[in-house]
Amino acid sequence: MIRRREFITLLGGAAAAWPVAARAQQPAMPRVGYLSGRSPQSEAPLLASVRRGLAEAGFLENQNVAIEFRFSEGRDDQLPSLATELLGHNVAVLVTTDFGSAVAAKKATSAIPIVFTSGLDPVQGGLVASFNRPGGNATGIGILTSELGPKRLEILCELVPKAQLIAFLINPDAETAPFQSREILTAAQSGGQRVLILNAGDARQIEEAFSIMPASRVDAILYSAGVFFQVHRERLIALAARHAIPAMYEWREFATAGGLISYSPSRSEMFRQAGLYVGRILKGEKPADLPVMRPTKFELVVNLKTAKALGLTVPPSLLARADEVIE
Repeated sequence: MIRRREFITLLGGAAAAWPVAARAQQPAMPRVGYLSGRSPQSEAPLLASVRRGLAEAGFLENQNVAIEFRFSEGRDDQLPSLATELLGHNVAVLVTTDFGSAVAAKKATSAIPIVFTSGLDPVQGGLVASFNRPGGNATGIGILTSELGPKRLEILCELVPKAQLIAFLINPDAETAPFQSREILTAAQSGGQRVLILNAGDARQIEEAFSIMPASRVDAILYSAGVFFQVHRERLIALAARHAIPAMYEWREFATAGGLISYSPSRSEMFRQAGLYVGRILKGEKPADLPVMRPTKFELVVNLKTAKALGLTVPPSLLARADEVIE
């Protein structure tokens, strides 16, 4: 027989144990792996959009989801090892924010879900079987910005109509380099411009490219799409200003930081959608069932202050089409 005092003691002990047992039964906070070829600084606005999408899906960082970050800072050769590191943290989903990191993640795992944003066609790049039915463990956003080179060339020539020789700076180590070069050469030939392709895959090559331009009588600069140039954004803008050469950039962040002009999809919207996809997968949906999205909104940004410094008059037709004009 258990006496009353013993019963109360036992009951108190059991009650004290209940919270411990309850805590033990609670599921662990899901962990998301975040892999980028950029630097933490250049990634900041994109990460903010991913977090916004996650929040819309009901996930707040450090409250009901944890995020583990890895950045290669323009070194694509580091991406495979960084992807392996993230998998070692038992992540539930991998987020990749450029084509190189998506490829590294895809090679590292065929089981962990991957949500990518890719500037290259994800079907041609082997990330998914098709846009509508991705199959496998990956889905995401096909930004396709590398295919916008001819359009950027067209806009640049509208802004600088007398440009005869245009320098096309490209990272020779990027997987999209051959495709982008062919696209630009074909478009320039159709428009009657000449293109000087200059390799710029590291800091030394960037300096060499700009040193070649004055003697070559370069009239304008067009940058290829790619993570490397985003990492070196401030340097590229400063060199274009020093040499007083009009330049067309990939993303709006270049124009808002002092670059002349940019044309691209809306990255904030695309990365928000990526965050939403991560949330849906954490709730149980499968990447194979989530179609790859494509951009529907594009942004033309013109920096009038920079145009004035270069002695350029921006055509009214271009200003009328601009989504943002910086004065």
